[in-house]
Amino acid sequence: MLLLAANAGLGGGAGTIVFIILIFGLMYFMMIRPQKKQQQKHQDMMSKLQVGDKIVTIGRLHGVVDSIDEDAKTVTLDCDGIYLVFDRSAIMRVDHVEAVQPAAKEATSTSEAEATPDVKEAPDADDAQKSTDEAANKE
Repeated sequence: MLLLAANAGLGGGAGTIVFIILIFGLMYFMMIRPQKKQQQKHQDMMSKLQVGDKIVTIGRLHGVVDSIDEDAKTVTLDCDGIYLVFDRSAIMRVDHVEAVQPAAKEATSTSEAEATPDVKEAPDADDAQKSTDEAANKE
């Protein structure tokens, strides 16, 4: 019996070590790895920051980037005519504004608006002519 108790003690120690290693592995995949990914994503976002981008600060202040000072690591925001200076670390979210897209949308809207009335007017004009002809035939 004494021999069985000694063997059980040795097996329990190996099981404990495996359990501890398993716990550290889970902590890495559940806590450390996602945090590193989030930090990398935030740094990528900050490196792509440009003048004219719409941003939201960690205090939920919305503004447009007016200037970026790389030496002081600050950003000047235009908030409806009020210029505020923030540390780059205070930026929570960046919405990149591309100047090409609004111009392309306006051109598409204009061409669609020009094409749409022509299509609508043609059947209306034909219908008006048909109703005039029918009225003349009935009399």
